[in-house]
Amino acid sequence: MALRACGFIIFRRLVQHPPPDNIEFLLLQTSYGEHHWTPPKGHVDPGEDDITTALRETQEEAGLSEDQLCKVDGFLQKLHYQVRGKDKEVLYWLAELRDPNTRVILSDEHRDYRWARLQEACELAKYKDLEDTLQAAQRYLETKGKQ
Repeated sequence: MALRACGFIIFRRLVQHPPPDNIEFLLLQTSYGEHHWTPPKGHVDPGEDDITTALRETQEEAGLSEDQLCKVDGFLQKLHYQVRGKDKEVLYWLAELRDPNTRVILSDEHRDYRWARLQEACELAKYKDLEDTLQAAQRYLETKGKQ
C-alpha cells in the first residue's frame, strides 16, 4: 500500500503588484536530507481524513491555522512518486492566506521558508511533479480570477 500524505499549496496576494505577478507561494525548507523545498504536507494519521491531515500539517509545520486560510474550491492535485523504494501519493489542495502579512512559524522539521513567485517557486521545488503542481495552481488562480 502506498504511503499517503496531504497538504496545501498556500499562496498570498500582494496588493502592490498587478496580477498575475501578485501571487506568491509558500515553500518550506526541510531540516533533514537534501533540505528540499516543499509546501506544508505530512502523512495521514490512522482514522484521519485527508483534509484534516492537510490542515493539521499546515498548523504543525507553518503555524497557520484553518481560520487563517481560505481553501480554494475546485483545485486538487495528486502526485505519485517513490521514496526509498516505496510508492507515495501526495494530495495538495490550494489555500489563500487571508492576511498576507501573517507570520509563518516553523516547526523543527523545517529550517527556512520563502514566499516566492511562480518562477522562483519552481526553481526551489526542483522536482518536476511539484513544479507542475505549482504551475497548475497559478493557471487555476489566473483562470478562476477572470470568471
